[in-house]
Amino acid sequence: MEDDYYSIESILAENQKIQCTFKTDVPDMGHLDGGKTGDIKALSKVQLPLWMVYILIYSDYADFTIPPPFAARVRNALNAEAKSVRLSALVGQGGLWYGFGRMIMRLLNDIPAAELSKVLTDTFHKRLPEVIDQAQHFASLQGTIGGSSRGGDAIVAAFREGMDGTERELFQLAQESAKRTKLWYEASDRGRR
Repeated sequence: MEDDYYSIESILAENQKIQCTFKTDVPDMGHLDGGKTGDIKALSKVQLPLWMVYILIYSDYADFTIPPPFAARVRNALNAEAKSVRLSALVGQGGLWYGFGRMIMRLLNDIPAAELSKVLTDTFHKRLPEVIDQAQHFASLQGTIGGSSRGGDAIVAAFREGMDGTERELFQLAQESAKRTKLWYEASDRGRR
């Protein structure tokens, strides 16, 4: 995921909501909470999009709690078996779990940010071989079944649903690479022997 202003992935990741606890009263902002009152009172908990939270935290108006997709329960599941966790179900909106995690890291101090960074990189390293392996497997299935088979496409779609957006991109690239490698091999002298 890029940190580009015009990047759709970045916009979606910054639009994820996190829970903030206000430290002070904020006049005329009650609409942020969806309430009918005009003010947000101190110690009020409000779900706000990440792009808005930056301003509130750096201005020292609010604190935030670690969002559920990065809580201890999810971290324990990832440590136990990272491949079995459906990352896309944790964040919704296209499943940009890694991108959302990078955005959360910017809000954290050094030690918690380093811990979250380790969780993100360890998860990526544990899941990447399976993503590439499955991409090559599904590419070979589609090649033997005959192009784009309906059954093969449904299986691929079901597998991809649990992936993060970054993993889906890598899956698609690896699948296309496997198809092109097979075509190249079949067209070369080695494939004709």
